[in-house]
Amino acid sequence: MSTGTGTSARRVSHPDWHWHLGVVLFIAAWWLVYRQLIPVSDWITGLFPVQRHGHTGEAIAFFFYDTPKVMMLLTLIVFAMGVVRSYFSPEKTRALLSGRREGVGNVMSAGLGILTPFCSCSAVPLFIGFISAGVPLGVTFSFLIAAPMVNEVALVLLFGLVGWKVAATYLGFGLVIAILAGLVIGKLRLEGWLQDWVRDIHSGANAQVVGDGENLTMVDRYRLGVEAVREIIGKVWMWIILGIAMGALIHGYVPEDLMASIMGADAWWSVPAAVVLGIPMYTNAAGVVPIVEALLGKGAALGTVLAFMMSVIALSLPEMIILRQVLTLRLIAVFIGVVGSGILAVGFLFNLIF
Repeated sequence: MSTGTGTSARRVSHPDWHWHLGVVLFIAAWWLVYRQLIPVSDWITGLFPVQRHGHTGEAIAFFFYDTPKVMMLLTLIVFAMGVVRSYFSPEKTRALLSGRREGVGNVMSAGLGILTPFCSCSAVPLFIGFISAGVPLGVTFSFLIAAPMVNEVALVLLFGLVGWKVAATYLGFGLVIAILAGLVIGKLRLEGWLQDWVRDIHSGANAQVVGDGENLTMVDRYRLGVEAVREIIGKVWMWIILGIAMGALIHGYVPEDLMASIMGADAWWSVPAAVVLGIPMYTNAAGVVPIVEALLGKGAALGTVLAFMMSVIALSLPEMIILRQVLTLRLIAVFIGVVGSGILAVGFLFNLIF
């Protein structure tokens, strides 16, 4: 029996080493492949009977460079954030936010929104969970604005595609919008504009939140990271390819002068037009970032492009349809008005500065 027990223990210990070694090898292989994307995309483009620096050649090269680049960036960051997410379950998030005063709570909830990659599809259960835990309405909105708009996918893809300055700009002003919008909504005291059944939950809110109580090992967290990659990539890969294809068409065929005249800083109406255009689009950060890269490459103004991106992510029509289950039309209108005003301010400000 003792031999069997020792053998069993050794068998249990081996997978842990395999996981640690596998993660290290994965990161090393990822880096080596990532550095070869440009020559590989040029080689693939050369297989087509087109001129490399013509419109079609530029579009093909863009597509075959950005597709693996975005997928690789997305895989790496989703895995990493899947591990981080294991420390921030919805129960722990609610426990951290419940009982917090406005102001401090808004800053904390916006920061947690970055670390917890909940998409707009998770808005309804999270909203109900926050309300039932006694989280103030304004604090809840700060989280729900930051979680989809200032998420780790958007930040890493922006960093990889258009540089750290744009990524830092996106992070800073996205957080400002989330915090200020939550503060404004909180000061308006609009709890009465919740749907009746949600308002009933809020009136009987219980701040006691049960934690998950799980003591996860590092290997458990690796597994959660892998599962996050399977789930998220499985949901967004089609939108990524569509976004990159659209970006490739813009990059290859749209004249720079035309794009600059439509979305340039000199066209004052370009910012509100970009926001209006972005709202009905159904995509996410992974799908819209390649479009952003192509627009910037064609001379579109930074503020206009950021306003377009933020409206696509934070004010999408599908998200509004989901939120309609818990919010009245009046509260949705206030939400759109406050967030939209912040996005417009970012667009105009950056067009003025840059």
